[in-house]
Amino acid sequence: MAPHTRSGTLKTMPAAPPPHPEPLTVACLCAGWCVACQGYAAPFAQVARTYPDAHFVWIDIEDHSDALGDEALDIENFPTVMVLQGRRALFLGTVMPHAGTLERMVQAAQAGSLDGATVRTAMAGPVADLAATLRGVQGVVTAP
Repeated sequence: MAPHTRSGTLKTMPAAPPPHPEPLTVACLCAGWCVACQGYAAPFAQVARTYPDAHFVWIDIEDHSDALGDEALDIENFPTVMVLQGRRALFLGTVMPHAGTLERMVQAAQAGSLDGATVRTAMAGPVADLAATLRGVQGVVTAP
């Protein structure tokens, strides 16, 4: 039974909707000389067009090694993808260079299935910062 007030029955207010999570950033950490990365550019762009609410960025780790820190130099296999929610890394690793693989990863991140519990990286902040400087550009952004 609902509580009563002098003017009648007190109605309970609906719960406030949960805050919107920070948007996803999907960063491909590649190298300009990498043939696999060059072949991955088109599928990466295709997935970026499918998810306009996420920010996709292509970062050459050699060109941006100063901004990314020493850990970027430890990337030995390509393409390497980092998925961030805000400044928190949800995924960091080498992926098969197929659109379907990336699409399933983005879907998992949006569904909350990628929690980032096992991701240990010092690059999350620098990648988020570099990607943030490129906001406002539609589609896949190549870091200058």
